[in-house]
Amino acid sequence: MNITPSASGKEIAPIAMAFHELINKLPLTMRTKNSYGVRVEDGVIVDYNYTGPVLERVIKTGKTCRGVPKSGPYQGIPVVVVPVKENNELVCVIGIVDITKGIFSDLVEISRRPEPVETDTSKGEFY
Repeated sequence: MNITPSASGKEIAPIAMAFHELINKLPLTMRTKNSYGVRVEDGVIVDYNYTGPVLERVIKTGKTCRGVPKSGPYQGIPVVVVPVKENNELVCVIGIVDITKGIFSDLVEISRRPEPVETDTSKGEFY
């Protein structure tokens, strides 16, 4: 499968559905640089011609954005949108909608925090 910057929503749908499954069916949005894309909820593509304000921002900047849209179907709900680049050129953007109101994002951050490891240097043991 080859995703181009002009691929349509129907062309990127299989990849969007795979990511949707990976993130435990949180709502997902995806679009290519030059074409609108898909909006996926509850295992179903609800829109094949979708874009949103945060997707548009990442298309323009090429940088990951975490924020809360002020408009659209996900208004007031935290989203994370990331760019997908090939050879340093933006191809598409993918976003997840954190319908847990930030709990999902918090859990991801908590799981990244290293836990201190105490050692008994006299015995060379870890506990």
